[in-house]
Amino acid sequence: MTRGIVGYPALIDFMRHRGFALTVLLALAVVPPARAQAPGPQGAEQGKYREQRWLIPTDDGSGRLMRTVVYRPMGESPRPLVVINHGASIAGPATAPQPRFAEASAWFVDQGYVVVVPQRRGYGETGGRQNESFGYCDNADFVGAGREGARDIAAAVAFMRQQPFVRAEGLVVAGHSAGGWATLAYASLNPPGVAAMINVAGGRGGRRDNLPNDNCSPEKLVQGAGTYGRTARTPTLWLYTANDSFFDAGLSRRMADAYRSAGGSATYRLLPAFGQDGHALFVARGSVTIWSPHVKPLLDRSP
Repeated sequence: MTRGIVGYPALIDFMRHRGFALTVLLALAVVPPARAQAPGPQGAEQGKYREQRWLIPTDDGSGRLMRTVVYRPMGESPRPLVVINHGASIAGPATAPQPRFAEASAWFVDQGYVVVVPQRRGYGETGGRQNESFGYCDNADFVGAGREGARDIAAAVAFMRQQPFVRAEGLVVAGHSAGGWATLAYASLNPPGVAAMINVAGGRGGRRDNLPNDNCSPEKLVQGAGTYGRTARTPTLWLYTANDSFFDAGLSRRMADAYRSAGGSATYRLLPAFGQDGHALFVARGSVTIWSPHVKPLLDRSP
């Protein structure tokens, strides 16, 4: 057979000879190019809490869209917004599932909030470069990693504030683990319209080599908290547990002290041991009754 590019007539004869279906070839020849997905809602709302998939644009110029879950109270009147931010995946960021925070989200909706749960750049189906990597332990850049996460939080807040069912003021931002650390980084920017931040088990570099209570670079983590605190003035609530194997009680207290000493506003609460590892408090089933009594007063003070 002649080498090189085969023209359509010759290709069709060849495929007929080999037993291929001509209809498959013709179908492939007329398939239009895939349409780019547009930001905003994707599909219908589901269930009591109006769960709906959304796409939210990032601000890095790549055109990448964050896969997001939105929950809403009934009715169309503008409601305050809560953005909940996920942690890093132990299995690896590329395989991270879509975060939902189903029980926590339901509780916030019951308090009258629109809840937005974005999947940040570098994770799961959102994809893209993993910009939240802090590098090697000996020279860990926890501050820079948190700021990259804060960049996606800011993009989610900016986009959702444009929606007619979201109030522009009285926003609350919450985060768990790496998402809690990114929330503190976002607090250092003093974003307008944000009434409070909630950091649940926040930090980076926990469980080096998967060993409990072995942080990658604890001193850099404490220093990073101080760096954020120097410019942060939005009230923050810090929730940790006595048996957190990523950030133990001594380390989390030092972080909060450094944040406050630098000028940040932080209310620190060390909760009793929870389950086998209290680091999972915010995502574990049945935990709402433990953390919500500490969050509710914060929401009641928000405008």
